[in-house]
Amino acid sequence: MNDQARALREQVKRSKESPQEDPAIRQEARAIAVMSGKGGVGKSNFSLNFSLSLQKKGYNVLLFDMDIGMANIDILLGVTQRYSILHLFERNLPLEEIVQKGPEGLSYIAGGSGLKDIFHFDEQKRKHFLSQLQRLSIQYDYIVFDMGAGITNESLQLILSCNEIILISTCEPTAMTDAYSAMKFIHNHDQNIPFQLVVNRAISAKHATNTAVRLQSVSRKFLNRSLSHLGSLPDDKYVTLAVMEQTPFVLRFPNSHVSRAVQDIASNYLRGQDTNSTKKTNSFIHKLRRLFG
Repeated sequence: MNDQARALREQVKRSKESPQEDPAIRQEARAIAVMSGKGGVGKSNFSLNFSLSLQKKGYNVLLFDMDIGMANIDILLGVTQRYSILHLFERNLPLEEIVQKGPEGLSYIAGGSGLKDIFHFDEQKRKHFLSQLQRLSIQYDYIVFDMGAGITNESLQLILSCNEIILISTCEPTAMTDAYSAMKFIHNHDQNIPFQLVVNRAISAKHATNTAVRLQSVSRKFLNRSLSHLGSLPDDKYVTLAVMEQTPFVLRFPNSHVSRAVQDIASNYLRGQDTNSTKKTNSFIHKLRRLFG
């Protein structure tokens, strides 16, 4: 664990050289919730490979597995978790000891079957969670939360605290319907949180575009809000092969269509951050503390 803490301290030092901003004005990480309306749309795989793509571009990224009961980031990485977020509470461990290192220096926190209890702990444990998260938030450029499929009362608080949401859908009508329902549910609680859409497993560029246009149309018509299309991922055999080998596809098959696509999505995301850099948003930690009450 001393090695783990030492590695994290070294990362803090490296983060001062982040390409994102001057170290003198460095602020807390930008929090991104990756969610979907239903399971089986490739959300966790996207979260992992998107996070790695940001990491490969020189940003410090923390991937936080918040998929209640179905946590599988460690499986996709082919590693056995030593600690999960539950140990933060059960053993009162600092988050630095729970953070694990993945490929390309990507930091990640494994999930656990009892994540739903996080939002029901007593005040002392909630304060511990918030203080630890605040410490980590200034050590990274981005914290990517891989949320569970759908929305629970427990996950809603965390989602609403994030700076933005990346919504994953496939071209299937059921996935699109569930994605819209999830977006509507969040919209009814917060009309200002930005949404960005990623269409996964598209069999063609035309199908991806049609899916995005349809979701954008219903979003404008019924929610009166915009939905930007961040990009699309093709239905690629190399995704399945990478999962079988328990290696992220962006590393195992870097020249595949899907790997190039997820890297393009990461680039599109970063360009969007540059465009919106002058917009002020409430602190992730501030919003989370307020919602925790």
